[in-house]
Formats: sequence, C-alpha cells, structure tokens
Amino acid sequence: MIEMSPAPSARGTVPFGEYKTWYRVTGDLRSGKAPLVVAHGGPGSTHDYLLNLSGLAASGHAVVHYDQLGNGGSTRLPGRDTGFWTVQLFLDELDNLLRHLGIAGGYVLFGHSWGGMLAAKHAAAAPAGLRGLVIANSPASYPLWLQEMKVLREQLPPEVDATLHRHETAGTTDTDEYFAAMRIFYDKHVCRVLPWPRDFFASFMEIHHEPTVYHAMNGPTEFHVIGSLRDWSVEDCLADIAVPTLLLSGRYDEATPATVQPFQDAIPGARWEIFEESSHVPHLEEPERFTEVMTGFLNEVEKR
Repeated sequence: MIEMSPAPSARGTVPFGEYKTWYRVTGDLRSGKAPLVVAHGGPGSTHDYLLNLSGLAASGHAVVHYDQLGNGGSTRLPGRDTGFWTVQLFLDELDNLLRHLGIAGGYVLFGHSWGGMLAAKHAAAAPAGLRGLVIANSPASYPLWLQEMKVLREQLPPEVDATLHRHETAGTTDTDEYFAAMRIFYDKHVCRVLPWPRDFFASFMEIHHEPTVYHAMNGPTEFHVIGSLRDWSVEDCLADIAVPTLLLSGRYDEATPATVQPFQDAIPGARWEIFEESSHVPHLEEPERFTEVMTGFLNEVEKR
C-alpha cells in the first residue's frame, strides 16, 4: 500500500526556452530500471494529487513528477492569452524534461486525465525510449467527454443541475452557490474519499488560485468544457501506439467507459483495469489495488 510519500532524491527545475519546468525525483534514475514519468491532469493542475505514486519507487523504478508550465513550481504566466496554451506546448515541455533529466533513452509514461491524452499523443509519435504507457482515467476525446458529462449531469438531483445550468448561462460560475452544486458532482465522480485527501485538495486549490491554463484550455469545471480543448481528440493517432499499454478507470469515474473504449479498441494489445470502488482518482480511492496493478505492469515492462 502507498502510504506516506517518501522523500525525494532530487528536485529542481529544467530550462524550457525562457521558462522553467519544476520536477521531483523519487529513487535512483540510474537504477537500471526505466523510470516512471508522471503527467498530471488539468490542464492547469499540479503534481500534488499524484504524489503518492512516488511510493512505486519501492519497485526499483524511479518516479518523476513535474508541474506543467503555468502552475505549481513551474513558471506561472497569469493572464497569458488563450492562444499560447496549446497541446504542442506541453508535448514539447515533456520532451524537453526527458532530455534534460537524461532519461529519454528509456522510461515508462503515466498520464492521468488530460495527462493521459497528452501521454497518448506523445506515445503515438513513437519516441525511441518509451518502454510502456499508462493512460489513467482519461477520455479519448473531449466531444465524447462532453457527451458523457451530459449523461452524468442528468443523474444529479434536478435542482442541482438546474443551479449549474443557471450559473453557466449567466457566466457566474465563480459564485459560492455554483461551487456548492459543483461539489455534489465532484464528490460522486472525481474523488469519493471524504474529506478530500490533503494532496488532492492541494491540487484543487492550485487551480483555484491560478486558473489561467485551466480556464483557457478546459473551462470553469470538469463538466463545463468551453476552452480550446472542447473539440480535441486523440482517437486518430491511437493505432500508432506500439508499446505495452495499461488503461485505468473507476466504476464511478467521470471518464466513463464510453470515453475510454476508443483506447481499448485502437491501441494494439491494450489492457484495461476498472477499479470498482473508485471514481477519477483510484490511486487515492483504492491505493492497495492501485499499487498492485501498477507494480505488476512495471514488472511486465521490465521483462520485455
């Protein structure tokens, strides 16, 4: 079971053009086993809610967390125009991080939510050093995501959905009433552990205090996607992924089975594990099983 996150063996920043990307390493990058690189969600979140993955370093695979540009310990650019924040920017940042850490020749990539779509796009370009891929709690397209958000919202109490719609139409999604209604959805489909774990709450508050990236690319909430990603999909490149791939999702996940199915259908040999007691963060909701599944996958990759 992943419990307290072990202390990092290294942390710092790497230059990314005129900016900086913050990173944290747990374990030995030169252990001989491919390190696990963790791409967080959002876009515009931080590594914090995924910090307990650092416990996987006990398997001998170093674990690399990083904060994507615009949030956390990386360069923040409040007020930067929407056109600056592109998928290509974050693909370039990931490539840059791998090179600077000297691990581009051999690594496993774990992407959560938006980070899973980013990881899929990265993997489809056939990087020479990629040994394995984990796509966790991710949709294959935002149009599919929005289709399923409608389904999930219709399952909310009618007065809750009515409150959400009223504020979304009025552009008042920053009100306390909207937040309270939003929490009902989040507590059911994003994180079912109450009160929210400290690390999850830390990432949530990071987005709240610096929402530039999240608002530009996503929108005000998980289910009201009006940003630049609203029409984005990775379905057209999934067949190009040629490394062992593990898909993860929760039974109550906002990333519903319909949004994950294209990964299963198109990625050769992809394996899909569903966590029956989880929503969007099974690493926090079912940490023991999560550790078991991830350790098994890392061991399989190492044997290839």
